[in-house]
Amino acid sequence: MAPDASQGTDFSDLTAVVVNCTLKPSPALSHTQGLLDNAIAILEAQGVSVDVIRAVDFDIAPGVYPDMREDVPGGNRDSDDWPALADRILAADILLLGTPIWLGDKSSVATRVIERLYGLSGETNGRGQYLYYGRTGGVVVTGNEDGVKHVAMNVLYSLQHLGYTIPPNADAGWIGEAGPGPSYLDEGSGGPENDFTRRNTAFMTWNLLHTARWLKDGGGFPAGGNSRKEWDAGARFDHPNPEYRS
Repeated sequence: MAPDASQGTDFSDLTAVVVNCTLKPSPALSHTQGLLDNAIAILEAQGVSVDVIRAVDFDIAPGVYPDMREDVPGGNRDSDDWPALADRILAADILLLGTPIWLGDKSSVATRVIERLYGLSGETNGRGQYLYYGRTGGVVVTGNEDGVKHVAMNVLYSLQHLGYTIPPNADAGWIGEAGPGPSYLDEGSGGPENDFTRRNTAFMTWNLLHTARWLKDGGGFPAGGNSRKEWDAGARFDHPNPEYRS
């Protein structure tokens, strides 16, 4: 009998949001979604509630303000779906962002999503910590050109900079033969059968589960020395005073 990967842990009260940053609007086939679906299957097998967003289906205005209809000095937009999407992302314990590779980098849609996430990064939670504290994040990357690790570095750096907790092995990806060639779900690509990708996807998803469990059980990311509100009020959390350095 195969070992129980959960080690008896109940994950059924956890929530996840999966943001697919493909350039293809629904219902077009998305190879990135094909790989994300494997992670979703693991999450749902553990009872996690999963909310899936295909970002390109929405009017996400460019910018770095929480609501581009209201917050832009001197030039508001007529429409912006981001505030409603942000509510869905903030409701989740786990954020899994998926992106294809274009010109060796993440998609323009992924860039826009991260920019809009950044627009909320200055806000704080009830502990005075940055808003994304207490949540965990990972990334899935697909393509038929090099760049999986480069994209993963960029996205995971961005998420941790905003306040997400990044577990070990928090990325998974698949690339076919360099140059024009089959994509992940194409017949004969070998993508769905690739053991390296399957292993990394499983490890990533389980590490997201474990990290989200620890954070939720702990009531969020530990408080202490990381409250923006306390810093602004004058606390320095044992940081040496530069005026007294020799």
